[in-house]
Amino acid sequence: MHRFLYLTLLLLTACDGASTDQDSSQSTTQPRTHDALTYVYHCDSGYTFTARVTGDDSWLFLPGMTVRTPRVTSASGVRYSDGSTTFWSKGDKASLEHDGNSYRNCRNDMRAAIWEHAKLNGADFRAVGNEPGWHMEISNKHDIVLVSDYGQSRYQFENATITASPGDRRTSYLADNGTNRIEVILLGQRCQDTMADEDYETTVTVILDERELNGCGRPLH
Repeated sequence: MHRFLYLTLLLLTACDGASTDQDSSQSTTQPRTHDALTYVYHCDSGYTFTARVTGDDSWLFLPGMTVRTPRVTSASGVRYSDGSTTFWSKGDKASLEHDGNSYRNCRNDMRAAIWEHAKLNGADFRAVGNEPGWHMEISNKHDIVLVSDYGQSRYQFENATITASPGDRRTSYLADNGTNRIEVILLGQRCQDTMADEDYETTVTVILDERELNGCGRPLH
């Protein structure tokens, strides 16, 4: 119950802007462009970090801090460095030098990177479903984007009406964009994505016009 109340509070009162689990006190304005690329790297040493690449800069979300590094010349791959922190990447592989330590053989976790990308783009909540494949994001407390049919169809809704029922562990969103109508129902109960073998804390039902989609989701915090 406590986790569901937290979810409801998050979605109703979430501040505009992306956040990360790390302390970003050393950063200024973090990138929120959908043209950016986001990676979540796991290194051989067990070290994990997130990289947000925006072309001429990379933003590194490290434990306890956020570091912005400009792009520099590299003989192979792409290299970013501010003189004390150096991030090098080539495809899904990367290395990092920071605070006198070197982290090698870092590999991108594509599944984790998708969720982190949504969070850094400002999404408050994300959900996924299968058959056909779809995903949905709620941003700015009440704006909804639904991508369905394995990416072939995209629907956007703004200013959804939100109804929360903590006693039933339920939060619903209702919106109309003039062409389509959407209802999103979040239930605070365990949900399993059997295709990905992954557990989520929220069961999600999306009703687009007369079509129902079922899946799982979680808040991005």
